[in-house]
Amino acid sequence: MSTDMEAMIRKILEDMQKGTPAPVSAATQTSTNERVATTADYPIAQKHPDWIRVGNKGLDDITLDAVMSGQVSMDDMRISPDILKAQGQIAKAGGRDQIEFNFSRAAEMTKVGDKRLLEMYNALRPYRSSKQELLAMADELEHEYGAVICAEFVREAAENYEKRKKLKGDN
Repeated sequence: MSTDMEAMIRKILEDMQKGTPAPVSAATQTSTNERVATTADYPIAQKHPDWIRVGNKGLDDITLDAVMSGQVSMDDMRISPDILKAQGQIAKAGGRDQIEFNFSRAAEMTKVGDKRLLEMYNALRPYRSSKQELLAMADELEHEYGAVICAEFVREAAENYEKRKKLKGDN
């Protein structure tokens, strides 16, 4: 395989770690629970490639050949809650608390399967759900997935939709 192709793939992966939106799923990288990332750790892919895991492989194991042979799949390429939390720690250390909050919320969302996440997204659109349905979704997020930030977001949406008459049956 060409060195140029490998360089291009590495660049794409680095861009993903810098904040380009990427799909999310359960843990595929090493745990950051023991460490607190700071601005000195940014960008993670360059400064700490060892933090990034693809299944049991490291960042250096992600090559076009590995992808083409099926050793690395798109599911393997999903960002983990640990890396999202580390990105949030970096943002907070840089004085960007709202971005840290967003990364924490995104980390919670990795606990929810793709299909259910899409169902929830559609249910949050105006006129798609009743207040009771939204509150049940919030309870599901909190109690089934431990997604407290996301649950509060859905509860807030339910209250705002009620005030603005955007619930199912209001139109």
